[in-house]
Amino acid sequence: MRIVYNSEQYYVAEYPEGQGLELVDKRSSRSTFFRGDVAEKFAEAMNKAAGEESSTEHIDAFLDNFGVLLNQPVVYH
Repeated sequence: MRIVYNSEQYYVAEYPEGQGLELVDKRSSRSTFFRGDVAEKFAEAMNKAAGEESSTEHIDAFLDNFGVLLNQPVVYH
């Protein structure tokens, strides 16, 4: 696992062996997992958003658009 992005509101973790990305909303303790082609498209869109403006506020605003997909509760072990 490799943390790709980390802010007060979100983190994005990459799982290379599973060809996936996990998006976690720290405020709601909910997450979603993107795999394969969807993970690649999400990574491309996130890189594009960061290229437009790399501020935390801009990237968090981009990630806010994925709130409807955050359907898994985060479980701490």
